[in-house]
Amino acid sequence: MKVFKFGGASVKDASGIKNLANIVSNEKDNLVIVVSAFGKTTNALEKLLKSWIAGDKDYTEHLEDIYSYHSKVSDELFPSANSAKSNLDISFTRLKEYLATAEKSEYDYEYDQVVSYGEIWSTLIVAEYLKMSGLKSEWVDIRDNLVTDDRYRDANILWSESSNRIKTVFDFKRFTIYVTQGFIGGTVTGISTTLGREGSDFTAAILANILDAECVVVWKDVPGVLNADPKWLTDARKLEEMSYREAVEMTFSGAKVIHPKTIKPLHNKNIPLYVKSFLAPEENGTLITAEPTLKEIMPVFIRKEKQILFSILPKDFSFVMVDNLSRIFHSFLIHGIKVNLVEASAVSIDVCVDDDRPKVDILLADLKNEYSAIYNENVEMLSVRHYTPEAIERITKGRDILLEQRTRSTVRFVVRQ
Repeated sequence: MKVFKFGGASVKDASGIKNLANIVSNEKDNLVIVVSAFGKTTNALEKLLKSWIAGDKDYTEHLEDIYSYHSKVSDELFPSANSAKSNLDISFTRLKEYLATAEKSEYDYEYDQVVSYGEIWSTLIVAEYLKMSGLKSEWVDIRDNLVTDDRYRDANILWSESSNRIKTVFDFKRFTIYVTQGFIGGTVTGISTTLGREGSDFTAAILANILDAECVVVWKDVPGVLNADPKWLTDARKLEEMSYREAVEMTFSGAKVIHPKTIKPLHNKNIPLYVKSFLAPEENGTLITAEPTLKEIMPVFIRKEKQILFSILPKDFSFVMVDNLSRIFHSFLIHGIKVNLVEASAVSIDVCVDDDRPKVDILLADLKNEYSAIYNENVEMLSVRHYTPEAIERITKGRDILLEQRTRSTVRFVVRQ
């Protein structure tokens, strides 16, 4: 059994879904297919959510645009009335009623209730198209099976309960293919949650771990894992193989090719991960495994944009280490802010985090009585794995460097955008 994951770019239109069906039809093994929301649907739902929370009635227009997009894809795939279209209409009606009647709660909770619909809609259409194509497939609502806590927008998996439910449902007794959603889950009481932005890769890894999959294949619009974002460095090269550790280091530094939490469930059971192109499925892609055959070590360039660099100082000029450090990082933890880089001195600590302004403002308010904070907005973090002087020069030349940090294998710079 294998787990295939298809991202939003691979299913952004009818031709993409037909391509998915072609890839799947050539596979002889049992499959779990994890699908993300179509195209930029998650972004569109986030825009709708912000409009709704702000009390802007235009949110209904955003919803109508999203509905029209999905209806168009469905109409192009199916020649006549079908269950996908009717189920799609029912699901959109549920969201419309929720937005019209719900008493608004805190943002993270509402995010998960609204944005989670994107994956439901995409999988309803994909599952129905596979059935129409003659494939023995079944749609599964992962929210009933992947059980999480109630940490909204970054839920933690309840592994024991999830394992029991998933093994029962994904049993391959009646179907050879199951189509389900990435990125989302549900609490024990059935409330929708999400696993963090781009979390569909993580979903695929969780299912692979629980079901003892032969491998996971992540299908993307690139030939594999590249040593740089080709939109940033146009001469980016493909990495043929890489280790689990290397993948973790890259994702921690900000590489977007896979979700940071993806590797651990695979590493725990030594399940290989392939990153392949859905545009050229016959090509090898990149293999991520415990013991890769490394033919060449090349610099890997990673850019993490939309960052904030903090300098946090105790107001009484006490040493920042020990008690102060514990207090500061506990505040980061409880407010759900992930630290991308840390640099400590005697009386201050520099921290680089994602520019999630609502959470950052709450954090600063929590710390203001004991600490003063200065920060630089509009910065980005540039990292080079396996760096050389030439590689460093390439990405820092002419840049205003605010902070530099080096280890044996990695160098990071925080620079102004």
